[in-house]
Amino acid sequence: MTSIAAPAIPAAASALRRLYVVRFAFAVVWAAVMFTTASHLGPLAVTLLVLYPLFDVIAALVDARSSRATGSVLGLYVNVAVSLLTAIGVGIASTSGIPAVLRVWGAWAIVAGVVQLIVAVNRRKMGGQWPMIISGAISALAGTSFIVMAGADGATLTNAAGYAIPGGIFFLVSALRLGRVAKQS
Repeated sequence: MTSIAAPAIPAAASALRRLYVVRFAFAVVWAAVMFTTASHLGPLAVTLLVLYPLFDVIAALVDARSSRATGSVLGLYVNVAVSLLTAIGVGIASTSGIPAVLRVWGAWAIVAGVVQLIVAVNRRKMGGQWPMIISGAISALAGTSFIVMAGADGATLTNAAGYAIPGGIFFLVSALRLGRVAKQS
């Protein structure tokens, strides 16, 4: 387990708070737009489905840069690699239809959820991480459901759009909880 350097905690918490608010806003806007196109796999849906993991790459890189002084960032770099592969995989899977996309999306949700859970557990001394721990666990469960749904008749992307909303809410709750820690600087 990585320990977090006490003096670095308020600065990291402040940076994470800002990042988490941005992630919340992105998730809500992304989901709203995705819901409008979730019934079919057109160019807008494919673009959105590739954009989401690419945004996750950027967020993980920002997180790693701002969290370097608080401990290991290995999990964040794992998330970068997994999300990059997912963006490519979703692009390729989109040529085969919604079930293929749901399988890739589901696998990503499982792996990214487990990584998020591990990163949050390692950061729990920082505060504000329980929402991230819960979100990581829920993401892994949701990923399994996406894979199962891929085999159902009439699979749509609606649940993928809905997946972003709880994740965004957990980021917002964590940002609010990190506010206390950030003010200690």
